[in-house]
Amino acid sequence: MGEAYRWERVYLVRHGETEWNVQGRRQGQLDSPLTPTGIAQARGHAAALRGEAVDAVFTSPLGRARSTADIIARELGLTVVVIDELAEVHHGHFAGLSTQDIELRYPAQWARRAADKYRWRFPGGESYADADGRARRALASVSRYPARRPVIVAHEMIGRLLHRHLLGLGPDEALAIGQPNDVIAVLDPRARTRREIRARL
Repeated sequence: MGEAYRWERVYLVRHGETEWNVQGRRQGQLDSPLTPTGIAQARGHAAALRGEAVDAVFTSPLGRARSTADIIARELGLTVVVIDELAEVHHGHFAGLSTQDIELRYPAQWARRAADKYRWRFPGGESYADADGRARRALASVSRYPARRPVIVAHEMIGRLLHRHLLGLGPDEALAIGQPNDVIAVLDPRARTRREIRARL
């Protein structure tokens, strides 16, 4: 965790609320559209970012993140750069299921998750540990651009790993971070500090 990042600030945005978020279904690398609330959250993120001197917008390729990023970029007069490595942790066979569904269909696998959340792998998908290198590569891709205050639109689980690299956190610290759909995490990689701003709805 010794990366030295040159950004003044990094603005981590979780995509706006989706239909599956409302239904309690896990998305992973599947997708569902933004709800009207999710669209309002994306606009609210743009409003909250207007005074922050952001200079670039990067996004996961998944539709919910791309839709959020497109709204933010349009409002701020910026263009969107897609970084494939920012896609959410792959949920494998659990994608599309609710936690209740998972507990009924895969009780043993789900119970094992609590023992080592970082290394536990979704059946047919990824673990946090698998996706950790992808998060590092995503930040390396972003660093090739001249931005000093980039916005990165992604997802809650991969977002925890972005926090890990940007703030030098251990796995348990990173995995304890939550980020609602209406919160922007503002990270200073040099000071290793974090604050939050809310979408202006």
